[in-house]
Amino acid sequence: MTDVLTKEQRSYNMSQIRSKWTKQEWVIHNYLKSQKIRHTMHPNIEGKPDIILKDSNTAIFLDGCFWHKCPKCFKMPRTRTDFWKNKITKNITNDKKTTNRLRKNGYRVVRVWEHEIKKIEKSDLLRVFRIV
Repeated sequence: MTDVLTKEQRSYNMSQIRSKWTKQEWVIHNYLKSQKIRHTMHPNIEGKPDIILKDSNTAIFLDGCFWHKCPKCFKMPRTRTDFWKNKITKNITNDKKTTNRLRKNGYRVVRVWEHEIKKIEKSDLLRVFRIV
C-alpha cells in the first residue's frame, strides 16, 4: 500500500514530532515531582538522557517504539524502506554506544519503551522508581 500523503505532507508531519517534552515525559516528570524525587529533565550531558535522577546517578531514556525499534511494536514503513532501515539501525547503534559511555562514566542506565509508559499505573511507577 502506498502512502496516502505526498512526500511534502509526510515530511511536514514527521518534522512536527517532538523530541523533548513528549506526553510520556510529562507523565514521568509529574510523577517524579509528586514523589519529591530529585531529577533533571533533558540534562546537558553526553548522551542526552531524557531524565537524570540526581540522588542515584541514574540516566533514564524514554525510547519511542518507532524510533528505537521496539521488538513488540515496531513496524517498518512501507515507503522509503532503505532510508528508514538505515535511520533506525543508526539509532540502535547510537543507543548502545551511549549506554556504554554513560555506564563507564558511573551512571546507571535505564531504558523504558514508550508503550510501557502508556499503560503503566501509578503504583507501578512507584515500584519502578523505588528500584532505581
